[in-house]
Amino acid sequence: MYFWPIIIILLLGGAFWAVAGRLRRRCRRLDGALAKSRREYRELSDFLAQMTSGLQEDTGFADAMHSVARHLADQLGAEAVAVYEFENGVLTVSGVAGLYPLVRTGNRLILTKPHHLFEALKREPVVPGTGFLGEVAALKRPELISSAANDPRFADYPDSDRLGSIMAVPLLREPDHSLLGVICAVNNRQGRQTPFSEEQFARLQSMEPQAIIVRDLMQAYSRNSRQQRIDQELDFARRVQYSLLPPSFPSWNQFSVTAFTRSLKEVNGDYYDFVEIDSDRLLIVIGDACGKGIPACMMAAMVRSMVRALAENFTNLTDFLRSINRKMQQNTEADSFITLGCCLLDRKNLMLEYGRAGHTELLTYVRHHIRVIEPNGMALGALPDEFANFDTICLSFEPGMAFLMFSDGLTEAVNEQGEEFGLPRLKEAFRRAGDLGDAPDATIQRILDAVHEFAPEAGDDQTLILIRHSESSVPAPAGI
Repeated sequence: MYFWPIIIILLLGGAFWAVAGRLRRRCRRLDGALAKSRREYRELSDFLAQMTSGLQEDTGFADAMHSVARHLADQLGAEAVAVYEFENGVLTVSGVAGLYPLVRTGNRLILTKPHHLFEALKREPVVPGTGFLGEVAALKRPELISSAANDPRFADYPDSDRLGSIMAVPLLREPDHSLLGVICAVNNRQGRQTPFSEEQFARLQSMEPQAIIVRDLMQAYSRNSRQQRIDQELDFARRVQYSLLPPSFPSWNQFSVTAFTRSLKEVNGDYYDFVEIDSDRLLIVIGDACGKGIPACMMAAMVRSMVRALAENFTNLTDFLRSINRKMQQNTEADSFITLGCCLLDRKNLMLEYGRAGHTELLTYVRHHIRVIEPNGMALGALPDEFANFDTICLSFEPGMAFLMFSDGLTEAVNEQGEEFGLPRLKEAFRRAGDLGDAPDATIQRILDAVHEFAPEAGDDQTLILIRHSESSVPAPAGI
């Protein structure tokens, strides 16, 4: 009978290790899903920023679907991509990128010119049920072909024996599964002898919703008058901007983070984001893109994508800001720039590091006093990498301590006498909220009320982020 305790211990130990193993496997699956979600979110942000950058003038609409095709080709690693739209019972090409070979007629030399290739493709509508593209449309099912050279469905294309791998996916409207069009990618950039991988095929399928968004937007522009198109554009941009904001404010043990943004126009160039670097560090970002309205909104979307992509290999704030500056120099016009303020919150060591790129100061509240933190740093995209320099400052948290990040729409609010609200008034409103022990939401509202009372008509976008040590506040001094 002395064996029973040993047997029970062994059984419990086995059960424990089995449960622990399941938990480890589940954590690995969650990590993989999170990485995939971040990548798809980044791709969507890049895609929307690139596509909508040309929608400020009517001349940009005709090229929008070509931009979509180019973006898809780059993301998929394909030599050529065509986007087809289903109308009046046939598929008609609406956008093409690269030397797309699935065209039957026309001089081969002339078809190396994008305009002539596009016109030739438009003269060759595809009937559902005929050929490869017709089958994809009729069956409403994506298909990947490792080698199309010997596939009889491509026999009537010139030089069909030189075709490599091909993949296509139907564009389907939910929930009725109605056909909207087809995307077709031809030949892997790694070589025609290298077929598209399952990962590339899965990526093409995951990008289907992006193409549908663009298709819907283009149809809205083609149907409506100029003013109606502007309304559609603004509504689209609002939805894009809303989707880029964090869905909730992070709560990290004894720390709380609260944010607020208000647009002067329908959309704005202010943005904020929270990015978890690891289990102990949270990157809090506030930005203000040059200009107003949709162009500024699109630039903010682009920078947000850069921030999230670079955060995956984060080293320190200085290198992080330099990397964004390099990408801005490579991917934007000479007169485009954005200011950025970054707080790296370390809950393990109770530290906060602040770096800025031309952005407003960081305000700290501790023991009834306000301190202004303003490390050096130029706006991102304003100077080449060799001239750019970004300093940072580290601070230790104390009980009741709070940090305020803000855009210049608050301090530069102007009243009827032409006087700015200014930093001193902002500091006073922040100090009073701390002295009275206001909750985070009440602190932000007190500051907004003070700005509105001083300057009822806002002249710029306004954004606030409050980071606070949530332990009990220091008692207010007498007379408050």
